[in-house]
Amino acid sequence: MTETEPPGGAVLDPAGIDARWAHAWRPEQVAERLGGVAAPWYVAAGWALDLFRGAPSRPHGDLEIAVPAAGFAEIRDRFPEYAFDAVGSGRVWQEPTPVVIAATHQTWVRDPATGRYLFDVFREPHEGGTWICRRDESLRLPYDDLVERTADGIPYLLPELVLLFKAKAQRPKDQVDFEGVLPLLDRSRRDALSEWLRRVHPGHSWLAALAAG
Repeated sequence: MTETEPPGGAVLDPAGIDARWAHAWRPEQVAERLGGVAAPWYVAAGWALDLFRGAPSRPHGDLEIAVPAAGFAEIRDRFPEYAFDAVGSGRVWQEPTPVVIAATHQTWVRDPATGRYLFDVFREPHEGGTWICRRDESLRLPYDDLVERTADGIPYLLPELVLLFKAKAQRPKDQVDFEGVLPLLDRSRRDALSEWLRRVHPGHSWLAALAAG
């Protein structure tokens, strides 16, 4: 999926972003507000791995959820008191136009009273009820096969797909997440992640660890 950066927007200030995310919500806070929505949303990234584990493993600097792009309005409408800022390429657009929304895929939810960011919404490509991987359009899954749920009903992305997205940057925290979750992945999950890594990131260093054991 190719995005063209829209005009305008303000350059993000790296020095101030962490402070603005210091009071990010937890998954259960978002889930409470999104009860009953039709759009198949789910928790993504590091928090998704901790929901899979069943307990927090490390501090999280933010909370990311994802939703099919066509379902974004339903999510936004559950938070009428907050602002949704479009983000991309190191820039942020407050009160984004439809053109900006179409050209970006991240939306940071901001408390207008404090300027604090609460959670991040990924607007994902899809065809109807089929999710399309932003990294490789040939990787497609029905939403029913993409999402698992905690005992409390909080939806989260399959851990093997979370790790696929983390594999690109392979930051220290991504490596820690991989090493922590790997023992919990059964052979079918390991095989799926290996297949996707070979497709999206050929020769990735995690392939050897996935093949062992």
